[in-house]
Amino acid sequence: MRNLWIFINRYNAFFFFIIFFSIGIFLTIKNNAYQRSVTINSTNQVVGDVYNNLNVLKKYMNLGAVNDSLAIENARLKTEILNLKLVDTTKETLVKDTAGMPQYTYLPARVIKNSITNRNNFITINKGSLDGLKAGMPVISPNRGVVGYIHDVSDHLATIMSLLHKKTKISVSVKKNNAIGSLEWGDGNSDYRIAQITEIPNHFKLNLNDTVVTSIYSTFPAATPVGTVSNTGMSKGENFKTIEVKLFNDFSSLQYVYVIKNKFAKEQEELEAKLPNEQ
Repeated sequence: MRNLWIFINRYNAFFFFIIFFSIGIFLTIKNNAYQRSVTINSTNQVVGDVYNNLNVLKKYMNLGAVNDSLAIENARLKTEILNLKLVDTTKETLVKDTAGMPQYTYLPARVIKNSITNRNNFITINKGSLDGLKAGMPVISPNRGVVGYIHDVSDHLATIMSLLHKKTKISVSVKKNNAIGSLEWGDGNSDYRIAQITEIPNHFKLNLNDTVVTSIYSTFPAATPVGTVSNTGMSKGENFKTIEVKLFNDFSSLQYVYVIKNKFAKEQEELEAKLPNEQ
């Protein structure tokens, strides 16, 4: 306390100056309209800048929640668009049935772990069995392109067997001529943007940049985008050839995915399980 008093006593002239200077500014602003207007405007500008910067910071901190909400909204819109495509407008009863019983729904999920450099790559997402996920469900990206299949699930998490896995095979077709083949990530392929389609009949004529989509035999919704042809003619045997495809998906930057739920998947599995085994 003694040191504080000594400090104030030593610099009392400075403190008196600050006090009288503040009183002078206050009286000037109070008694002069122009100075008062300028001060208020300047104060509002400063306060506005502070609030603006705080708002920018708040928006940045809430980006995660915003992305989650956008993913959910995109899933809802994708489901509605897909259902509209399935509507047969020539039959009123089909319109009602399709609107009431959509075949596919999309569940958004956030990627929490991903790999692209292994021979067999997996992706972990933040949704699980409590969200209705089951092994075998197809997965796509928010932009476009196949990602893989649900491999295993826990209550709150699930793993995806990525397209970049030697056991992942997807039935696809070339959009312009419906040439059907099997999409897979080739043995020892180090480029995560390139996959191969095997078993393409040699008589189909293909061109660079032809669009490749999932076929009607795939567990993905038909015509889900896959990629574009980047190499047209690696002959493999006498009747079939293998072509290369540049994938639409950039697996190195996946942040969100959509798990596709097929309402009739279980019914189809049970029905096909009754078929006689003639192999």
